[in-house]
Amino acid sequence: MQDHKAWLRSLIVDFLETDVNRMGVHFGDEKMWDTPLVGFASGADDLFKKYKSPEVCGVEHWTPAEAFGKAYPESDFTEDELTVVSWVLPQTEKTKASMRELTHWPSERWCRARVLGEPINELLREHMVTTLKNAGYEVVAPVLHPDWTRLENPRQVITSRWSERHAAHAAGLGTFGFDDALITPVGKAHRLGSIIIRLKVEPDPRPYTDIHAYCLYYSKGTCLACVKRCTPGALNREGHDKLKCRAFLRGPSTDYTKENFGLDGYGCGMCQIAVPCESGIPK
Repeated sequence: MQDHKAWLRSLIVDFLETDVNRMGVHFGDEKMWDTPLVGFASGADDLFKKYKSPEVCGVEHWTPAEAFGKAYPESDFTEDELTVVSWVLPQTEKTKASMRELTHWPSERWCRARVLGEPINELLREHMVTTLKNAGYEVVAPVLHPDWTRLENPRQVITSRWSERHAAHAAGLGTFGFDDALITPVGKAHRLGSIIIRLKVEPDPRPYTDIHAYCLYYSKGTCLACVKRCTPGALNREGHDKLKCRAFLRGPSTDYTKENFGLDGYGCGMCQIAVPCESGIPK
């Protein structure tokens, strides 16, 4: 019997070993992303229904069945036939090292990973969908579906119809930090992606019950190193001001990235580097 979990994981890992995953220009063949982590969640997991709460992602956030139904409206399927395959693309050690001594503006490596690295993540999503469809499976990458969009939520301020962070949390890959980034076994300097496939795969256990279990502030009342690192002051003891964060990213950060590195986008990530959860789960 085929080990579907190992097969799906190998498709993701092997893709990141190709020439697609490169920094380019004067960084040459240096990898954009390090070896990915992969996790699995059942489409019938009740956690996805809890995400529809106004306190989490909101009622417009899709469950796996809703996202899958968008792609296959005529398909007769049940929730427990679906598996969410989630991955973490970690920043490389060189990229993280380039940021640790900086205190205001990001490095060129970091900006390239943000502006040019996410398109690699999109290619990975497309690769998974195409490969699995060719193998005879029904599959969708929710954030690539034309109905996916970002949303304004009165409670969470900024959310979307499918949150890659919440999918990864459901798949046992991590918990949320004070800055809302996902703290994983390889830290929180990363990008995330996922697909939903009509294939029953044993879900990975979640080694936590609290959505903030790995954050030192929520678990111990200590740390807040990310607050001290936040360039625009969008993090403070009251929480994460997402609107202030977004205004900085779309304004000064975008200008800096274009003027200094010729990249059309933004980079920041200060709250993800030189903190206890940068490269792993803090002790």
